Amino acid sequence: MSSADRGANAASAGRRRLHTRTNVVEVFERPEGQFDMEARLTDVKDHDLQLASGVRPAGSPVHDMRLSLSVDQEFNVTAAAGSSSSVPYPGTCETIGPAYAALKGLNLLDKFRAAVMQSLGGTRGCTHLSELAGVLPTAAVQAAAGVRVQDPDLQPFQLDRCHALVTDGEVVRRFYPRWYRRKATGPADPA
Repeated sequence: MSSADRGANAASAGRRRLHTRTNVVEVFERPEGQFDMEARLTDVKDHDLQLASGVRPAGSPVHDMRLSLSVDQEFNVTAAAGSSSSVPYPGTCETIGPAYAALKGLNLLDKFRAAVMQSLGGTRGCTHLSELAGVLPTAAVQAAAGVRVQDPDLQPFQLDRCHALVTDGEVVRRFYPRWYRRKATGPADPA
């Protein structure tokens, strides 16, 4: 269903949109082979919002936050920073951005989301920046696809990372036959 169809259905159903959250991730390759990842989260209301800190007019961002990471070819984070230009509590919310330098040294493909929550979850970080960090592993993999040189003797890194690419599944059997593994069968039925 297209967004126009959803909009028409929303109007016909008597619904009205209240809120739009947008996450955008852009990935850039640097000449030495590292990737710069720039992620942005915005929250916009379609109505004036009364906050404890004042009124946020309709269409003005309640949140406009950025998370920037640099990663090497193995997806190790080599630099990280957070920043905010629109927040509900100016003078406080935006001060947490430098804490996201703690992401340096983590690997996007090795329990990254859990590590973010362990070091920056709850009051140690910003709910929105930490949530935004959660989309970075898959964005990095997508960016590297077709750019990153894969050793032909190693199993492609995307296999066994989602249900479609399980090594005992049909997709791997058809498109990655070298890495296909037959499903294990249980013991024979004695009856």
